[in-house]
Amino acid sequence: MTEFSFWFVIGLTVLSAAVVVLSNQLIYSAMALLLTLFGVAGIYVFLWADFMAGVQLLVYIGGILVLIIFGIMLTNRISSVRLSQTNVQQGVGGAIAIWLMILISLVISKTPWYQADAIEPTETVAGVGTLLLTKYLLPFEAISLLLLGALIGAALLSRKEN
Repeated sequence: MTEFSFWFVIGLTVLSAAVVVLSNQLIYSAMALLLTLFGVAGIYVFLWADFMAGVQLLVYIGGILVLIIFGIMLTNRISSVRLSQTNVQQGVGGAIAIWLMILISLVISKTPWYQADAIEPTETVAGVGTLLLTKYLLPFEAISLLLLGALIGAALLSRKEN
């Protein structure tokens, strides 16, 4: 059952990422990005990176994706829900992506990987939380102020001018 759910999450992530890139409707791309980010969080769960999965859900889905959707909905030029975009260089981008996929596949297949027995790690959230609130408190707060400034700037830029 674990292997089936792993391949389901991988398939969901890849298919929804393809919809993000290939869809001409911005709102459909944003909704497919939601599924893609959920899939990435699921991959983190399979890697036993519980803190990263939580951060993925809170920051990317809870924050950034909501800002993207608000940006789409609050754009001044939207006259209907069917806002679309044109992908001018889709063929060139697809050819480069296929070339990179072949190159990465060759590198993965030719690399002598070290294989060890997988040991389930202990809980990582407590250690990361302790480090964030002690040793790395100042950079953590600086990043939060930077993100707050970006949020305020995005809100100001999306306002209608009189």
